[in-house]
Amino acid sequence: MSRALLGGLTVVLALAWFGTLGVRPLYKADESRYAEIPREMVASGDWITPRLNGFKYFEKPPLQYWATAASFSVLGERDWAARLWTALTGFAGLALVFAFAKKISGEKAGWAAAAVLAGCPLYALLGQVNTLDMGLTFFLSAAVFSFALGHWLLFWAACALAVLSKGLIGIVLPLGTVALYILMKRDWSLIRKMKIVNGGALFLLIAAPWFIAVSLQNKEFAHFFFIQEHFERFTTKMHGRYQPAWYFVPVLAVGIAPWLLALPFSVAKILQKKPGFDAPLFLGLWIAVVYAFFSVSDSKLPSYILPIFPALAVLIGAWLVNASRGVLVAQAALTVIAGIAVAVLAPQLASDYPGYVPWIVAAAALGTACGVAAFAFAWHGAAATAVAALALAGFGCTQLALVGHKTLSPMFSGQSLIASLPPIPRDVPVYAVDAYDHSLPWYLRRTVTMVGYKDELAKAIEWERAKFLPDAQAFGRAWRAQRAAYAFGPVAEFDTMQNELPMQAVARDPRYVLVRKP
Repeated sequence: MSRALLGGLTVVLALAWFGTLGVRPLYKADESRYAEIPREMVASGDWITPRLNGFKYFEKPPLQYWATAASFSVLGERDWAARLWTALTGFAGLALVFAFAKKISGEKAGWAAAAVLAGCPLYALLGQVNTLDMGLTFFLSAAVFSFALGHWLLFWAACALAVLSKGLIGIVLPLGTVALYILMKRDWSLIRKMKIVNGGALFLLIAAPWFIAVSLQNKEFAHFFFIQEHFERFTTKMHGRYQPAWYFVPVLAVGIAPWLLALPFSVAKILQKKPGFDAPLFLGLWIAVVYAFFSVSDSKLPSYILPIFPALAVLIGAWLVNASRGVLVAQAALTVIAGIAVAVLAPQLASDYPGYVPWIVAAAALGTACGVAAFAFAWHGAAATAVAALALAGFGCTQLALVGHKTLSPMFSGQSLIASLPPIPRDVPVYAVDAYDHSLPWYLRRTVTMVGYKDELAKAIEWERAKFLPDAQAFGRAWRAQRAAYAFGPVAEFDTMQNELPMQAVARDPRYVLVRKP
């Protein structure tokens, strides 16, 4: 495949990657939460203490908040601007994988590795969704690749930025992998080479200032962040995300689908001994450490294993350069079978969302067509083109399914509900009664007064009780005292509220109703 064609494909990929960021509204909870916190930073001018709906929010460090707040300051408070940091770090991850794989395995392996990563459905999906996992993945990958290349100070700097992205796993997981590698290889010289003193000082210089500043301003921070959000989250079921130890097996299988058959062959190469620093073994240990860490955790979400995907892409890309025709043909055939199966089963898979079925069928048809093309290319010995076709199958299907998901947005976002209203004056209060939808403050561009339902803010509400109304009686008193007010609540509870208080419905969606005081 010529460089001109590769360059053209990269441009097309970039256009598709960034061009669809604003198609869907922000969903609850993560997407809206990680837009609203930066919005409140810009509004308040306080970039030290993160706040969500006016309450202190200490669950995560601020790097992505800062980046998104800067984006809002320059580009405006838009949905696509809220997703921009995720998209940028995701796309930069492709370049990072290309550069690293090229360095250790050659240019062809670099292109193959980048194609593999772009074609992983989980990576493509999370490159378009406003969560913290993609930024974390980029900096963790930068740390691991820097260590493998002997760029020690870059390793420590990347770990610091990973910590500022999502917490202590940004240093615990890389150092755990390094320790395991040293023990397995008995290469004690690495302890001296990795510049622990200078590197540690650089790490603290980057990571520590915010932790010190936020702790000085908020006495609650240290216990909440380090004990509750790290130790207790990992060892208890406090967040209700408990899943069995094998939970990530299907997540990995679907997340890496176009390369599923190549995975065992590429991982097997890790076992081949190599002189000097063994980069494939180090990447394999990194994958094992991250996978095992989150598998034994009592808190699991599919996105948690995203940091292993760049390393997997490097290993698979290096193997694909010399892959046998049979494996590529079989993988292409499996892609065709999967595409046909999803298209046939789509009405059952999305029986509750009939409007989404055509999009699933279209995505499956695209995957099938790409699989057929990959089969033909692989059969005729055009391995590089077959790899590109498989990458398009994974990336294209994911993008099409994401774009089509906008048909379901009223189920996951308050955007259409808020869009139907005239602007609400800033001095008129808005109450969220017995429900809290994270997209509500974001689309109102203001905080709301929560009533009864605390959601994830229970601890923060204890710190600032005056901002919260505990029950219907408190809400009734506040409602009657206002000259004008709006309230947001579940549709099922509207009749009860209407019978007890003067209110008029002004907008509704499948889940909620928005009322005003006449």
